[in-house]
Amino acid sequence: MIIRQAFFEGSIHAGKETAFKAYVEEKLMPMWLAFPGIREVKVLYAVERDEGAPPFPMVLWTAYDSREALATALESPVRYESREMTKGLLEMFDGHIHHHVFDLALGQ
Repeated sequence: MIIRQAFFEGSIHAGKETAFKAYVEEKLMPMWLAFPGIREVKVLYAVERDEGAPPFPMVLWTAYDSREALATALESPVRYESREMTKGLLEMFDGHIHHHVFDLALGQ
């Protein structure tokens, strides 16, 4: 299984935490769930971190059966629509987003 994670490194604007989470749930989650070939979508919100660790207030975790399935999802129209919709989320966020792709080892 292939896992793609989007790490939101930075900070949500003070007082915008609830609006940020609502935007993700109401506007972005339905789009992410519509990506072709997507198996699972999880949104992780930070609770605490080690002293000195960089802040990641949110991580988006998505799962696909293969790298080909991921490639199809990344080229889909709904992915481009979600990128456009994400601009509204970024109005409540200072920082940057970086993506990592992992091969999930099951049962080892």
